Amino acid sequence: MKPTLLPPAWLRRVPRPPGSPALLSVPLLASPLAADSISQVVNNTTLWIVGILAGLATLFLTLAGVRYLMANGDPAEVAQAKTALRSAAIGYGLAILAPVIVTVLKSLVGG
Repeated sequence: MKPTLLPPAWLRRVPRPPGSPALLSVPLLASPLAADSISQVVNNTTLWIVGILAGLATLFLTLAGVRYLMANGDPAEVAQAKTALRSAAIGYGLAILAPVIVTVLKSLVGG
């Protein structure tokens, strides 16, 4: 006797018309990009901005460290490396302050 293959448990709980294939009865899921409110869009955008800023600051910090190591004592190169390190620190500061800035703007707008 040949064993019958049952669909996964999460598919078996879905009511479907008799005789219809199991794949056609999968419930339609909401798009992961769909947002319920403007507030959720702003929060998601803030998270993206923080991630991008932190990534860029890390990249610039790494490049500044490499420049500092490759300066080999040249005062002009060391000064440029220090400027790049300062810029990376400003980038990290902006990444940390981005949620605070958005919260202040939301309270000013009335959101």
